[in-house]
Amino acid sequence: MLPEGVQVERAGDSKKLSRTLREELYAEILAKALSVGIGTGSVQEIDKHNILNTTTLAMNRALTELSEEPGHVVVDGLPVKKLEWEHEAVVGGDGLVHSIGCASIVAKVTRDRLMDRLALRYPGYSWEKNAGYGTAAHRAAIKKLGLTPHHRITFGGLQYELDV
Repeated sequence: MLPEGVQVERAGDSKKLSRTLREELYAEILAKALSVGIGTGSVQEIDKHNILNTTTLAMNRALTELSEEPGHVVVDGLPVKKLEWEHEAVVGGDGLVHSIGCASIVAKVTRDRLMDRLALRYPGYSWEKNAGYGTAAHRAAIKKLGLTPHHRITFGGLQYELDV
């Protein structure tokens, strides 16, 4: 949550920024922010409740983690039915709304750092490169090395491919 009128130059859609620039902007965002909330959802929650409901749960957790009430909540995409805060939804918001762009940078850097740690703990899955996406190489690694506690078996038919 940034103070009103505060901007982070070059912040925008995290998918269009280099990893190096995202890291730089992440530090600047944290330095300028009044508060930052990080919400996560576990693999078990995703497998039990699905990715959409778990994403909503993570959003609620992030908003709850803020040290002060947000004055206005804006989300990227469509309205979120189970979000516990009134909000405005903006399709393509990470490239259009500064605060959404900043939030997307914080989320992506946080996720990338988590994947880097998982790559060290579970070598062979190339998590530092694929960020957990089900690339052909990642699926081949799963078939060769097996599942870890960090894999979602309900993703993309994986339970059928692995016969679990």
